[in-house]
Amino acid sequence: MIRALELMAVAGTLASIAYYAVCLWGAAAFLKKRKLARGSTRATSEPPVSVLKPLKGTDPEMYGSFRSHCLQEFREYELIFGVNSPTDPAVEVVERIKREFPDLPIRLILCSRNLGVNTKVGNLAQMLRVARHDVIVVNDSDIRVALDYLRRVTAPLACPEVGLVTCLYRGIANRTLGSKLESLGISTDFAAGVLVARLMEGIKFGLGSTLALRRRDLEAIGGFEALADYLADDYQLGVQLARRGWKIELSDVVVETFLPEYSFSGFLSHQLRWARTVRDSQFWGYVGLGFTFGLPWAALALAFSGGALWAWGMFALTMAMRVAVAWSVGRSVLEDQQISSLLYLLPLRDVVAFFVWAASFAGDTVHWRDEVFRLRKGKLERIE
Repeated sequence: MIRALELMAVAGTLASIAYYAVCLWGAAAFLKKRKLARGSTRATSEPPVSVLKPLKGTDPEMYGSFRSHCLQEFREYELIFGVNSPTDPAVEVVERIKREFPDLPIRLILCSRNLGVNTKVGNLAQMLRVARHDVIVVNDSDIRVALDYLRRVTAPLACPEVGLVTCLYRGIANRTLGSKLESLGISTDFAAGVLVARLMEGIKFGLGSTLALRRRDLEAIGGFEALADYLADDYQLGVQLARRGWKIELSDVVVETFLPEYSFSGFLSHQLRWARTVRDSQFWGYVGLGFTFGLPWAALALAFSGGALWAWGMFALTMAMRVAVAWSVGRSVLEDQQISSLLYLLPLRDVVAFFVWAASFAGDTVHWRDEVFRLRKGKLERIE
């Protein structure tokens, strides 16, 4: 039995090392593309844009995030915020922004209709009805962007084959351990997986950090209403567009998201919700994710081998590759300034991620915005 477990651990370690090598390849390919994009002087058209931001409650640094959208170096655009209740605390932040930028078209929409289990998507459907422009950009309420964000994320839509533009993001950690582990996972694990997907088969999904698309293409898949019962609505938007033949483009833009002060239990709950969402959306790919946790596998191989010299060598190689991925993706691709101060948490992050991955198979319930839901093929069923 010990021998069988040792062989399994060795196989998991070797598979992880191979995966890390592909991550480095994917990072290098993205950096090459970004260098070419930033060096290009080709003029692009700037069609008017409607930016939709569904809101529920407040997020860390929300005012600064909203303000970054009001400073865009872009010819014509509007900002549309949507809430379910006029007493939502986010309303005060929106009103402050409206007072500060009176010349910018900013509207606050009360989305009173219930169009599905996912209220965020229901809000988007109601906000779209008042949007003036054909090009739509959707991003989360906690996203902060650079001055040229709109120009760069909408530029690929000049190609008729591109149906959706999405982008990577870096998490700005708060002071708690849970927040730091979340940030580290985004910069060294999540983003690396996106780059591998881009390299191996192309992006066929969307990320909530940015969804830029044309109104007519959205209507062709049934509008936001078609996504109103999905938890991972951003992911599904990309999936449905890709199935109909449109190309999903990963922009060279990287945005910021400010993470809350997660308690450790709150961090685990958030990670488990994300893990079960991915498992329910792409089961076999998620099963294969188990062979990417290099440090836990290498530690098990070391333990089952009785501390053999070859196992120590394999552990050292795994650690070196893991740190290389963390640095190349987190520091070089995402330009995350926190990476160097958080690298010491990498072994803990990977061990926790391994156990969350295993625990995700033990149920189909998720906690989201103080409610409990059951997942059924990516769709939500509310549990009273």
